Amino acid sequence: MEIKKIMVIGSGQMGNGIAQVSAQAGYEVILNDMKEEFAEKGLANIIKNLSRDVDKGRKSEEEKQTILDRITLSTDKQDAKDCQLIIEAAVENFEIKKSIFKELNGIVGEDVILATNTSSLPITDLAAVVSKPQRFIGMHFMNPVPVMKLVEIIRGVETSDEVYQVIEDLSREMTKDPVEVNDSYGFVSNRVLMPMINEAAFTLYESVATPEAIDQVMELGMNHPMGPLKLADLIGLDTCLSIMNVLYEGFNDPKYRPCPLLKKYVAAGRLGKKSGQGFYKYD
Repeated sequence: MEIKKIMVIGSGQMGNGIAQVSAQAGYEVILNDMKEEFAEKGLANIIKNLSRDVDKGRKSEEEKQTILDRITLSTDKQDAKDCQLIIEAAVENFEIKKSIFKELNGIVGEDVILATNTSSLPITDLAAVVSKPQRFIGMHFMNPVPVMKLVEIIRGVETSDEVYQVIEDLSREMTKDPVEVNDSYGFVSNRVLMPMINEAAFTLYESVATPEAIDQVMELGMNHPMGPLKLADLIGLDTCLSIMNVLYEGFNDPKYRPCPLLKKYVAAGRLGKKSGQGFYKYD
């Protein structure tokens, strides 16, 4: 199967990044969201990223414009009809993602590949809502998408070898390093990372150390490029909590219990960098 045109559903932090790397790889891209203003905000972020590359000499102005010319905005999923691949990058909520794929199932043909950028939800469960689960796959990009090299490619129970190979090759075209993972709550990345972030939150909650001290220990002592609390703020505390809830409910294991402080901050709207305050305050 040859991929020429991709629809990315969801123009937020992850979605606009996926759209950018897809366009940079030479694919025609439709960036879809519920409202035009959301899609335009996503495009503005892509323009900002590409302009930064031009300023730093990594791209020419002509290359930037060529990439932008490959991206069109959409608020109608019917626009997916002539795409060969759909990548869903909506909010990390099972019911919302399920409803998106149910709608797509009635729009696109059975040979179209359906991929989800979920960071923790079971691929097999999402694939169950489409008529041909063999074409369904997980394609988990890392944040920020234009910078981070990894893509976790997650097989559902029914995912075909052909579909897996297409997505692996596509990932390499996007200059990413694909890693094959079997279906499990949180996959590899977040099954390992999120409990560490959660434990760092517990360490703060129990007044063992300040946020700065916790992050310094991990940065200077463990050679992590960014401490867990800074990283949680970058990811978004609401996303971290959602993933911890998926792990906790999915495995039914108390070791994944979300830290009460994490829950409290999310309830208060302290979501990290995107809201101006999380474990740290931001301008």
